[in-house]
Amino acid sequence: MLNRTCRTGLLVTSLAALTVASQFAQATTTLRFHSGYAESRPEAQHLNDFAAYVDELSGGELKIDVFHAGSLGLSEPDMLRVLQRGNVDMALLYGEYYTRDAPALAAVYAQGAITEPGQHMEILPIIREIYEEGFSKWGIQTIGGIVSPVFSVGIHCKEPINSLAQLERKAIRVWSSQLVDAFDRLSISAEVIPQNDMYMALQTGVVDCAYYLSTVAETVSLHEVAEYEAYLHPWAAVPAMFGVSQQTWGRLSDDHRQVLIEAGEYMWEKTGDAAVDPVREQAARERRESLGVTILDDFSEEDVSRFQEAAMVAWQRIAERAGDEGTRNYATVTEYLQEIHD
Repeated sequence: MLNRTCRTGLLVTSLAALTVASQFAQATTTLRFHSGYAESRPEAQHLNDFAAYVDELSGGELKIDVFHAGSLGLSEPDMLRVLQRGNVDMALLYGEYYTRDAPALAAVYAQGAITEPGQHMEILPIIREIYEEGFSKWGIQTIGGIVSPVFSVGIHCKEPINSLAQLERKAIRVWSSQLVDAFDRLSISAEVIPQNDMYMALQTGVVDCAYYLSTVAETVSLHEVAEYEAYLHPWAAVPAMFGVSQQTWGRLSDDHRQVLIEAGEYMWEKTGDAAVDPVREQAARERRESLGVTILDDFSEEDVSRFQEAAMVAWQRIAERAGDEGTRNYATVTEYLQEIHD
């Protein structure tokens, strides 16, 4: 009888434990979050912080499983379709990737738009509003995101160059067709070369200079192949939005939706507060100098003005090719920028 009683007690205890475990499993919701950024990028840490905050706010009921570096095998240009179909719960959305499906979103913001870092923060609410409206047309709920830091953009060369006139005799690496068009209008030969190929292009003489984010230039060892640098303008950095598939959003409880909204806004404000940081920029400049980079005088105000004028025309052309929506977005942003500049 004793053994029988013990066995009965163990069975009841086991069933109770299984019931509790089953209830916990049902109470916990896990969302898969796609990101194309490598884990070494600052954005990856921001996503990890977001996931941790969601876990904290929900008391462990809602969890975010972040898949960094595209480890889910999803393609960035396809991301709007992927979220629309509900093939993944969440994704980090970068408007400039979607030239095929949403060309108007790829033309919301462009280099040359700002000449002072603080202007970026003033225009950011307008840019966010346009993205939220554009993504909603694809059945995507946006819940904040990551405000990219306003890094310094410089011209990095193998010889001392800090004027547009000097660049007319050189070939320069850039990262977008808008920049190719802008420099072409200034009689400067520019070529889109991926970041991973930039070092070799400079080393082998394919290009003489690189248009690049000076603040993080050391991370790609740019100082080894371009010993001279001159500041041109601040980076017009497109924010990375947190997008939720509408199918997933519809399945979540009101409490879990509120958790995502609060966590998304928290990350937006946290990264926004750090976006403009003169101390960071000065420290990065000193590091580059310690690596042997000679930092020349900035490009003149006249040169900056000429570059901006050419860049704005190139941006307008991209917007017009995107159709009526692209033209409207361009007009909205540039009108507000004009108020800021004035």
